[in-house]
Amino acid sequence: MICHTMHDNVSACLSVSAGVMASSPAVLMRLVASAYTVAEKAGTIVQKVLQSGELGIVEKTGANDLQTLADRLAQKSICASLSKSFPKVTIIGEEELPAEDVEEELLETGHNSLILQKSCPDQYASLKEEELVVWVDPLDGTKEYTEGLLDHVTVLIGIAYQGTAIAGVINQPFYNYQMGAGASLGRTLWGVLGLGAFGFQLQEVPDGKRIITTTRSHSNKLVIDAVQAMEPHDVIRVGGAGNKIIQLVEGKASAYVFASPGCKKWDTCAPEAILHAVGGKLTDMHGNAYRYDANVKHMNSAGVLATLRNHEYYSSRVPQAVLQALPSD
Repeated sequence: MICHTMHDNVSACLSVSAGVMASSPAVLMRLVASAYTVAEKAGTIVQKVLQSGELGIVEKTGANDLQTLADRLAQKSICASLSKSFPKVTIIGEEELPAEDVEEELLETGHNSLILQKSCPDQYASLKEEELVVWVDPLDGTKEYTEGLLDHVTVLIGIAYQGTAIAGVINQPFYNYQMGAGASLGRTLWGVLGLGAFGFQLQEVPDGKRIITTTRSHSNKLVIDAVQAMEPHDVIRVGGAGNKIIQLVEGKASAYVFASPGCKKWDTCAPEAILHAVGGKLTDMHGNAYRYDANVKHMNSAGVLATLRNHEYYSSRVPQAVLQALPSD
């Protein structure tokens, strides 16, 4: 990617010397365009590990907190690829991996040219690499991945500036996997605050319907009490924070309610940016925003409440006992 950067700078110099405005894409848009192809590469890695049948599963903190070879390879690919193209960006990945050389075939230095053609929102047009923090979950929904619930699985790359999630990329490696051999496998969603979100059809749940999406493998009394307090017409239990936010923006659920610690910043950064780009909201159970600065604690200790619309309604229904049990950061 360094050669592209040099080319952009040369173009910019030529434009300026000719008395014309420089047209080099903003750093943020270059980072999003790279994150798009890097996420697709990671998605391909996740697919190949599954096809190999050798998942290489290890337990991190217990049976519900797993890591596979796909997590490890995908993170190496994402972090090394983005670091090579954007050496001054801070990148924080979920997996604790040893520092080691990364094989050439894991590197992805391309970018999505359609993203580069879009105008960067004015408020982000002059951001520098060193002002951006990237949060990476190389495989969100690892437990589901090991159990064959493949549509729950996502690759998440979120971008934050001054503590706010401003852009995100979500790759769904197994989108369409039940549609048979002719269907194209996988898709990538992306969004930037002030620009919008792309790669899916924005839909809302039919009027008046309260459909709650919540955890399938990390439930407890607090989680159940908070869900019931919303007076849902239906409750969906699925894996993956990225998957649950996709349900919100595609009209399959009206609120994501998780009244428990467990989610981390790399789970919510990319999904929050995409949700906010289409007018939705993600907060803790108290209605407070999470921060994504490089030095924040990784755990979202006060739970997650996310909606496409009517956030205040859901926030107002959270039981007092739940709020007391989950102090806000």
